[in-house]
This record gives sequence, structure tokens and C-alpha cells, in this order.
Amino acid sequence: MRREFRRSQDDDLDTKKILYITGAIFVVAIILLAIVFWVYSANWEEDYQEIGQINSITEDYEETSSSFGKNINEVQNEMESENTVTENNTVDKIAINTSKIEEEVKQENSNNNEEQVEQENVKEEQETNSEVTKEEETKETSKEVANPVFQKPVEGEIIKSFAKTNLVYSNTLGEWIVHNGIDIKADKTTVVKASEAGTVKSIKNDPRYGLTIVIEHSNQYTTVYSNLLSAEFVVVGEEVEQGQTIGTVGNTATFEIADDPHLHFEILYNSEQVDPELYLK
Repeated sequence: MRREFRRSQDDDLDTKKILYITGAIFVVAIILLAIVFWVYSANWEEDYQEIGQINSITEDYEETSSSFGKNINEVQNEMESENTVTENNTVDKIAINTSKIEEEVKQENSNNNEEQVEQENVKEEQETNSEVTKEEETKETSKEVANPVFQKPVEGEIIKSFAKTNLVYSNTLGEWIVHNGIDIKADKTTVVKASEAGTVKSIKNDPRYGLTIVIEHSNQYTTVYSNLLSAEFVVVGEEVEQGQTIGTVGNTATFEIADDPHLHFEILYNSEQVDPELYLK
């Protein structure tokens, strides 16, 4: 009986232990469920808040975007309006400037025309003055270049004439020769005078005609005085007057030494010998 009773007590104890353990497990499970539910609830609230914040941010963004879009449109409209006003002002300014430029161009053209007319008048006046001046210069020049009037350098008989095409007989050479001047008979030491005013070009000893003086005159005329005894009265480059003493008659011409004392006299025009008798007055 005792054994059975102990067994029943042991069974009761085991049953109680099982019940205690089961209850403890149940309590722990409930506590765990409570903790899980609490944690889940907390996370759900945070997510809900985040979702609310996101929705709020989204709404703000949409409002901001709308406002920004409106502001952009307004700004664009304002800019377009300003650009239109600016363009209109620019067009007006360009039109004004163009009008001013046209007026300035017209004024400048008018001034240019006036200047051109003045220049043409001045040019015509200058041409007229130039023509008058040329006429005066021509008159003066014609007076200046008038042919010189020559006179005999010595008084005497012409013993040998000019013979450029017709030959004359030379007593010295004993033959017929050309003669580029005239021989005027005069005694030795007879004063020789300038036939016309001019400049002494040269004083030289010619191998054929002896001591010679050459004088240049106006209008390309030149006179030659040869067979001289002396020429100390003038120097090269000296300006001489008509009738001024330039030398004396001699007998220094080797080609005419057999002739009587005389002055060999030549006149040249443009470096060509001409007949002096045609020019002597």
C-alpha cells in the first residue's frame, strides 16, 4: 500500500511539474508575443510617420513644383514682355538713329556738294589765273627770247664771205675750202667789241683760227671772235653788253696767216653756223 501511495504521490509530483513547466512556457510565450507585438507596433508607428512625412514632402514638392512652374511661367512672361519692350525700344532707337543718320548723310552730301561746287569754282578760277599767267609768261618769254640784234664787232671791209656750200680760195692753204664765217679787214690791235649782249662761254687757242672768244646769247645764238691778238679784257662767265671791248685784232690764225690782218667772225644758231651778213645791222 505504501508503495502504491508513493507512486501516486510521485505521479502527482510529475504532473504538477509538467503543469508548472507548461504554465511557465505559456507565460513566457505570452510575454514574447507581447514584446513582439509592441516592437511591431512601434515600427508600424514609425513607418506610418515616415509615410506621413513622405506624403507631406510629396505634397510640399508638388506645391513647390506648381509654384515654381508658375513662377517660371511668370518669369518667362515677364522676360518676354521685357524683351518685347526692349525690342520695341531698340527698334524705335534704330529708327531714330536711322533718321538721324539719313539727315546727317543728306547734310553731309549737301556740304560735299557745296564743297565740290566751291572746289570747282576755285579750280576754274585757278585755271583762269593759270591761263592768264601762262599768257603773261608767254608774252614775257616771247619778249625775252626775241632774236638778238647783232652789230659789226669791228669796222672794216668784209674780205672773205661766208661759204658753207660754196667754196672760197685760201691763200694760206692754196686751195678751195669752206668758210664758216666772215673775215673783216682791220689793223692789228684794233679793238674788238661784243656784237650783242651775252655771256663769255670760253677763251681758247684754236689750232686753226688762233686766239678765240666765244659768247653765248639769248634764243640759242652764239658768236665767235677769232684771229685775236689779245683777250685780257674779259673772263669766262662774264656778262658783257653790246659794244663792250672784249679783245684786239691780231694774226694768230694758222689757216689764214697769209691773209691781211682781219677778224674772223662767226654766228651760230642752235650750234649751226649761219651767214653773219644776214644778221648784222
